[in-house]
Amino acid sequence: MKKYAVIVAGGSGQRMGGEVPKQFLQLKGKPLLQYTIQSFLQAYDDMIIILVLPKAHIAKGEEIIKQMDAEGKVQMAIGGETRFESVRSGLEFISHPSIVFVQDAVRCIVSQQLIRNCFEQAVEKGSAIPAVAATDSIRIAGEISHHTIDRTKVRIIQTPQTFQSEILSAAFKQAYNSSFTDEATVVEAAGKEVFLIEGEYSNLKVTRPIDLCIAEKLLEDATS
Repeated sequence: MKKYAVIVAGGSGQRMGGEVPKQFLQLKGKPLLQYTIQSFLQAYDDMIIILVLPKAHIAKGEEIIKQMDAEGKVQMAIGGETRFESVRSGLEFISHPSIVFVQDAVRCIVSQQLIRNCFEQAVEKGSAIPAVAATDSIRIAGEISHHTIDRTKVRIIQTPQTFQSEILSAAFKQAYNSSFTDEATVVEAAGKEVFLIEGEYSNLKVTRPIDLCIAEKLLEDATS
């Protein structure tokens, strides 16, 4: 079965405290985006990458792909104002039955094993949404008060969120809603059940400066 990874790289560098978009920040001499792409290409020889970038950064993305010598395996798509629009833009490149991974570009330590696990479950059940258990105490804050909830019932959602293409493409034909926080919520709004799969605590989303330090250590451990 064909495999596509829609890698969404629309973030800015605001929370990192700089002007460089997060996906282009350097980690051991390479942009974060390069590690993410490499993980998917190494997981399956027949993987096709659909890299979704803001129009202003397409040239930079093409430069990275050229440096990786991966031009034949990567297609470029222009992102939109929202994640929903960006993913929809990437899905326009998929016209036949396949398994589609949707991945945050800055989850650069995603393992090949997690990618393969997601693929196998998506083939069997239609979807695979990586999730890990919460390890901290959780409180729900209201306007006046707050209360604790049972953290054993809380799951932190990750990517790659993985689906059979007919399920995902059909869900993205509906109109955008502000309640869409990820692909799972879009698919659920279309009336389809989604299925969780065990994620990895090392599958870090680089958002703040400290995350870059953690990612460097995780990369060192993974390659040692």
